[in-house]
Amino acid sequence: MHRSRLVVLYLTVFIDLLGFGVILPVLPFLAERFGANGFWVGAVLTAYSAAQLVGAVFLGRISDRFGRRPVLLFSLIGSAISLTAMGLANNLTLLLLSRVLAGAFGGSITTAQAYIADVTTPADRTRYMGMLGASIGMGFIFGPAIGAGLSGFGFGVTAFAAAALALANFIFGYVALPESHRPSGEASRSADVEAKSLIVALQHPSVGRILAATFLTTFAFVGMEATYALLGQARYGLDAGGLGLIFTFIGVIIAIIQGGLIGRLNARLGERTLALIGSVIVGVTLAMLPLAPILSTSILVLGLMAAGQGILTPTLSSLLSLAGDADEQGGILGLGQSVSAGARAVGPLIAGWLFDRGIALPYVAGAVLTFFAAWILAGVIVRAPRAVENVAR
Repeated sequence: MHRSRLVVLYLTVFIDLLGFGVILPVLPFLAERFGANGFWVGAVLTAYSAAQLVGAVFLGRISDRFGRRPVLLFSLIGSAISLTAMGLANNLTLLLLSRVLAGAFGGSITTAQAYIADVTTPADRTRYMGMLGASIGMGFIFGPAIGAGLSGFGFGVTAFAAAALALANFIFGYVALPESHRPSGEASRSADVEAKSLIVALQHPSVGRILAATFLTTFAFVGMEATYALLGQARYGLDAGGLGLIFTFIGVIIAIIQGGLIGRLNARLGERTLALIGSVIVGVTLAMLPLAPILSTSILVLGLMAAGQGILTPTLSSLLSLAGDADEQGGILGLGQSVSAGARAVGPLIAGWLFDRGIALPYVAGAVLTFFAAWILAGVIVRAPRAVENVAR
């Protein structure tokens, strides 16, 4: 029964990320057209994440109290509104404001993670989190490819197409997606008690380590995302169409890892070992990226980096979900999403600032931070699996 629910959930997340992926290849070049340098290209990406940082835990706690479905639908309709505003933007200020609006509604992934935690056992959770990652990866396979194809028609057409996808996704989710979480009396406590429970969870040493590693690895990876368009343009003459195809390639690698391999790898190695492996791969490839002499070599390094990130992301989410109690899944995973959003808020700004001062600096800094995250993860204590009340619902 829960598998049929998850199929609908994965499709919903796929369509949501498809719309996001459509605009991704053209966004840095549009910001440049409005007069942005590396720092301001980073600011365009930061605007989304800074707003998401504020909303992620808030939306996660709302989903704990009132259910996952209304929060997910709220996020989807908000995406349609923000993408429409983005298509109407004709200067850097309006582009930044539209990205803030998009981030404020950006709760679909957090809610989807909590949905999975509701209906899966701890033993199966990494595999199903991996499938969620594969859905995201598939969105990044087809979204950037579509965005690359639409780039010749202008950014407005691209943004409006993404908005139409988001609106269609809202309708689909409204019709097809059931609720996964019926709050019990314990889950419907006052806000003060809920806040205290999250503080207690944060005091668990493994939760703190996982959140720290999540911040550092996300910070490093988004630094690459924010500056690779500039690196590719300066080194290899890359344009929006070419960047879209490269992001499509990255999405294919992530989908392969998270769609089929992650469950088998987790059964053999466990979450902590996989997180260590993924962080080391990302760190090594970040250090290698600015050294690539030609575009084909750079793409190969990006493919290896995507494999590491494909391993790392679901294992960190699974480790975090195992560290919290069943009635705190939305809040704990919301904290993880907020930490990621915090890294996405400051990472592009700092990476863009570093890029303006040295083309290799964002990647060297990211490699150092990722290796430090691997050291932090080495000390994580994996808690014994526990029963999940909502699995049979």
